[in-house]
Amino acid sequence: MTHSFTVGPFLFSVFSFLQISKHSLISHTVLSLLIVLQLRPYGIVIDSGSSRSNVYLYAWPGEKENETGVVTEIKNCRVSGDGISEMKVDPEKDAKSLKAFSDCMGEVMKAIPAAKHNTTPLFLGATAGMRLLRDEQRSNEILASLREYLISFPFAFQNASIITGQEEGLYGWITVNYLMGNFFEKNLWNTYARPEGGKTVGSMDLGGASTQIAFVVDDDLRGPDYMHIKLYGYPYNVYTHSFLCYGKNEAEKRILDKIESSNPTYIMNPCYAEGYNITYNASFIYDTECTKKPKNYNPTQEIFMVGAPDSNKCGSIVKSIFDFKTCSSSHCSFDGVEQPPVTGEFMAYAGFFYTARALGINGSSDLDQFNSSVSKFCHTHWTLKQEKTWISDRYLKTYCYAAHYVFSLLGDGYKFDKETWKNINFEKEVKKTSIGWSLGYMLSMSNMIPSEVKQISPMTNGVFAGLIFLFSALTIVAPSSN
Repeated sequence: MTHSFTVGPFLFSVFSFLQISKHSLISHTVLSLLIVLQLRPYGIVIDSGSSRSNVYLYAWPGEKENETGVVTEIKNCRVSGDGISEMKVDPEKDAKSLKAFSDCMGEVMKAIPAAKHNTTPLFLGATAGMRLLRDEQRSNEILASLREYLISFPFAFQNASIITGQEEGLYGWITVNYLMGNFFEKNLWNTYARPEGGKTVGSMDLGGASTQIAFVVDDDLRGPDYMHIKLYGYPYNVYTHSFLCYGKNEAEKRILDKIESSNPTYIMNPCYAEGYNITYNASFIYDTECTKKPKNYNPTQEIFMVGAPDSNKCGSIVKSIFDFKTCSSSHCSFDGVEQPPVTGEFMAYAGFFYTARALGINGSSDLDQFNSSVSKFCHTHWTLKQEKTWISDRYLKTYCYAAHYVFSLLGDGYKFDKETWKNINFEKEVKKTSIGWSLGYMLSMSNMIPSEVKQISPMTNGVFAGLIFLFSALTIVAPSSN
């Protein structure tokens, strides 16, 4: 196999050795090269999800590796308040939302050298919350308002747009594999090379309004859910599909709608813990595109729910929101969506991670362990659940149905069985960097951002050996220092 090496870093190492000659023109050249290589482009991505927004700041070296920037996360700032899909309803809330954005943008500005502000690209990507907003006029008004607001910052604003579910899944897959070092790794010569075998892992994201799955498949597979991309100089055929209305928050509303009761205002909920009760307005369940409004719908009608834990019954209700029967292909996940069989390792993050953590599962588990943990959690009294002080009551009440939902989605939906379930890792971050679509987005966008240093072509073993001989000769004849 022919190995290749990037010339730049190696030349610097050898030329530094040759600085024994203080008059060396080569030393001056290397110093100039080092200064150029230290130029550090930045990029900002605002992830506007269904329930909140996060501002991410990334940086990468001026010289790219095979046309894609080597990106590092510098800052992650969570914007307080609701998601942007709640804007353009209450002007007072809008003002608070923009104030929260300003707080995060201020932190980002401080982290970037002032001289770099006007060359730092700024993107906003809205996900499933905005995809659910079927009011096109309001959607356009929200994005127009955000564009006007973001243009006011001294950055190179690019766009504020709604990314597709397929793109969200793909960018998440890129993030996972980038952080795990599956695209490239540093070799002995401090340059980047593709790891032996070039294996990747699949990714699964559970957000508030949608869920995504993505993994590499054979090159000959084609269809609307297959994306052919080139990253770090190598091509990949990625299957990726996003299921709208199957995010954790929207699934909750659909599950609550499925609970039958003779009294529509007083409901015994088998997915809630003993000792817990809550009162909802009907609008909480039905003011969404993911549920069907009942006859004589009254959004202000109060619905009282009391915990009556029954794990089996809860699991049956959860399964009822899926359609596992419709399939016009040899392999389907659910709702008639074609999906190749899952293979290899998978990283399950976001809502998957938080649900597994609530069950006491860290990293990987087997299918039976996960299933028994679900039942145990669902039958735990509310006061005992509250001992999990790191989980607020707002989320704690949801994890019985959420655990059943994850179990059914992965097992009945994506078809993970006793053997393949062991390949799922529930993680929040990799190498202290949060997992999400925004890093993958910036990696992809960096293909369109010019490098500040032209990529130096790699050299073969023959050229490398010749340079070794040349530098050895230069070392011998270099004048000694006086």
